[in-house]
Amino acid sequence: MRKIAFGYSTRCNIRCSHCVAAGENPATSKMELAGAKDIIRQMIRAEVQGISFTAGEPFIYLDDLAELINLCSENGIYTRVVTNSYWAKTTEQARERLHLLSQCGVSQLRLSYSRWHQQHVPKQHVLNASRACEDLGVDSFISFVTDFSEQDDPFEQYLRDNRLKFFPEPVIYAGRAEVFNQPFLFTDYQENCCQMNPYLAPDLTMYACCDAGSQFSTTNFFRLGSLNDWSVEQLLTKSETSILYNCIRTMGVTTIASYGGMKSRDIVTYRKCDLCRKMFNDPETLHALQKAATGNLLKWHR
Repeated sequence: MRKIAFGYSTRCNIRCSHCVAAGENPATSKMELAGAKDIIRQMIRAEVQGISFTAGEPFIYLDDLAELINLCSENGIYTRVVTNSYWAKTTEQARERLHLLSQCGVSQLRLSYSRWHQQHVPKQHVLNASRACEDLGVDSFISFVTDFSEQDDPFEQYLRDNRLKFFPEPVIYAGRAEVFNQPFLFTDYQENCCQMNPYLAPDLTMYACCDAGSQFSTTNFFRLGSLNDWSVEQLLTKSETSILYNCIRTMGVTTIASYGGMKSRDIVTYRKCDLCRKMFNDPETLHALQKAATGNLLKWHR
């Protein structure tokens, strides 16, 4: 199934210190509405089945967002909106804003939540947004971004006390979070496969894997190209036919790291996205793996 993260605009109303999608002084860019609709029509022809509206804060351009969701809904595309819930100051206001998207056929809201988000948006707003989704029959869940430290315990408890559906999401130490001190940890020795759904930025650059892929500035490993030069179909095909991308999808970054000579005891100190960045944003390592992808790497399996 083809799914894409769609960055209509990088503009955001808050400035979270952990944001992977922005640097210290991010430039603000936005698509033209007519152009965005043309791109979605390309996605329809390319048989994209799911679009997640993300990047900056999508609700800033609510009327535009509604038109884009309506176009997707009319053509059977599942739509998700990633939002910080700033607009849900009361349950009534949340229902009013969400009603427009519900009428247009939005499929799901992903409500961002963390101790960094909540320095700017009260927790009650997230609760209001979640309750409004329930009232209007819109599916939703809370993306609880965490570094798994004790500092996050009261934030998690708030979700539990209010019986909210949430899923922990590890901090990705890129973008503004690159300067964070990473807590030492051991993970299970697991494959760490990744679906790698592409991300389309507002400047029309497409990356093979989410907006974190845009942070591989040394190698540009995940950069597929620009819609100014290529069609949606061409860039998706490029992503789907890359041998090394498919190794990430099927073998996982842990297996690739082991093949590349990384010690097992070192591998288990990395989360999936951090391990991926360590390998594929290093020119020497990337070059070696690209050579191996057509030969011995493919034999490195049980």
